[in-house]
Amino acid sequence: MGLARSIDGLTIPFKCGKHISRNFCLLATYVEVAGVVELSAAQQECFKEVTMLGSVRNAFIGTVAFGVMLGSPTVVQAADYTLDPYHSKAEFSVRHMMISNVSGEFAKVTGTAQYDGKDVKSIKVDATIDANSIDTGNEDRDKHLRNKDFFDTEKYPTIKFVSKSAKPAGKGQFKLTGDLTMHGVTKPVTLDVEGPTPEINDKHGNMKLGAEAKTVINRKDFGISYGGLMDNGGAAVSDEVKITLNIELARPAEKKAEGSDKKTEGAEKKAQATK
Repeated sequence: MGLARSIDGLTIPFKCGKHISRNFCLLATYVEVAGVVELSAAQQECFKEVTMLGSVRNAFIGTVAFGVMLGSPTVVQAADYTLDPYHSKAEFSVRHMMISNVSGEFAKVTGTAQYDGKDVKSIKVDATIDANSIDTGNEDRDKHLRNKDFFDTEKYPTIKFVSKSAKPAGKGQFKLTGDLTMHGVTKPVTLDVEGPTPEINDKHGNMKLGAEAKTVINRKDFGISYGGLMDNGGAAVSDEVKITLNIELARPAEKKAEGSDKKTEGAEKKAQATK
């Protein structure tokens, strides 16, 4: 037995049966709202069954949704930081003639980072080093390091690191893995990081935190292969390069509501007057 009614130009078939589909429930609800009441006794009984199933279904969906809402973890928004170039350094050290260490730094480092303040896995870093800013304390040596024997800064003026993941590695430490691009070659590297420190207010409108990162790379992996062997068989310049990054990050401090300082000051004076 069936019934077909036209509602707002839409013909809706209405059939009775034990097996009631989801679409049928939706149509039945529409029929109820539209005021279609010309149903036989059997159809009315079927309609009641549909209405009851629809109510149970809606209650179930509502209960599940509420449970999911209660069980879902709170999402903490990651803050955006800018690397402070005046308080950050990219330092390196290599063995010279296998008898001493020669160290240097890149004076110009820029970049950005993201961190939610709680979970180190939320940390993301994008940093760039100006390869021309290399400084070993000897201008002639620095010129040599800038030429084609080493960094070839005319062709490759920057060194770039983009993080891919961060994982905890003990209290106050984590490992930051990413891609290092130097001398036109990109290789994955992992930095062992101590930090980040708790945030502090620098009293100049910024919130700051810091971290120290270390890693070791092989310069030949990046196509920097200059250097011969000494008479004793040792390398004039070691292939292994130790890198240390001391980084300070900053973000704007949240501004206090206008007049909040005055209200606090007034409350303190009032409290002192009552003592």
